[in-house]
Amino acid sequence: MSIQVKGTVIQILKVESGVSKAGKEWKKQEFVIETNEQFPKKVCFTVFGDKISLIDGLSEGKEVEVFFSVESRDFNGKWFHNINAWKVEMAGAATGAKSYPPEFSAGDIPPEASDDNGNDLPF
Repeated sequence: MSIQVKGTVIQILKVESGVSKAGKEWKKQEFVIETNEQFPKKVCFTVFGDKISLIDGLSEGKEVEVFFSVESRDFNGKWFHNINAWKVEMAGAATGAKSYPPEFSAGDIPPEASDDNGNDLPF
C-alpha cells in the first residue's frame, strides 16, 4: 500500500543507528510534517539506511510531498507502526512545475533597419 501527503516540515530528528540481533548495522532518521488540510495533522515519517539521502537538504519550513507506506508489527502482543517514506519531493520541484514563456515588453522588439535609398526590398 502506497500513500502520499503534502505538508510543511516542522522537525527533523537526528540519525539513529544500532546493530540488529542478527549482527547487521542499521540507521534511520525521522522527520515530521504538518499537513495542509483544514484540520492540520502532524505526521512523523521514518527513512531507513540509504533512504536517509532522500531528506538531504531538507529544512524546517519547507513544503514537501511525501510518498510512504505503512507497516505494523507485533512484539510481545503489542503492535508497533512505522510510516516509511520512500520518496520525498520539494514543493515547486521541476517535475510538476509548468514552464511559461518569459514576459514580453516593448524593449524586446528590435529596431527597424534603415536603408539610405528608402528601398528595403532585397532585389
